Amino acid sequence: MALPDFFAQAPRVRVHDALAGFLGAADDGILEYGYVDAVRLAGHSCPTVAGAYLMARAALRALYPDAPAERGDVEVAMSAPEREGTTGVIAQVFTLLTGAAADNGFHGIAGRFARSGLLEYGCSDVGAIARFRRRDSGIAVRVSMDLSGIPPAPQMRESMGRALAADARSEDRRAFASAWQDRVRRLLLEHADDANVIRVAPAG
Repeated sequence: MALPDFFAQAPRVRVHDALAGFLGAADDGILEYGYVDAVRLAGHSCPTVAGAYLMARAALRALYPDAPAERGDVEVAMSAPEREGTTGVIAQVFTLLTGAAADNGFHGIAGRFARSGLLEYGCSDVGAIARFRRRDSGIAVRVSMDLSGIPPAPQMRESMGRALAADARSEDRRAFASAWQDRVRRLLLEHADDANVIRVAPAG
């Protein structure tokens, strides 16, 4: 399985998951995620998936500045409805890293470790793409992203058209895929900590 090299070079996210520790899935409940995990979840790599990964990373770092984030102890409120635009894709990546799930999530064991109901959609008071809130302290942050400073290649639309054509040549498909992933690479490796791109702000 050949994956782009930059997937492994992207920042990683380390969390503590009490459920994973309780059930013996990870020593001391420590889990580490990489961008490739988000790619495998989504089935593709794009600026939206990469941006969602970086937004969740930034939110968790802001909420837990001195220790690994507590996966399963964070509530996520999405401002948009589930079926609107890329909201569902972004939320799936948020679930991967935070454990927060909608009503179809894990219901817990003996009143502990529940993940169901920790993610909501259509929350009009968020004022950003999403709000992440610690359940123990109530501290919350809003996250959003602005990818305008990382534009796609100038000929991306034309390149995509050639790659989608029924008689597309293999070199056309490779050229498009390379240009597409280059924007993702720039986002992950050059702008992961760029506050103008991945935006985090305190939330009430």
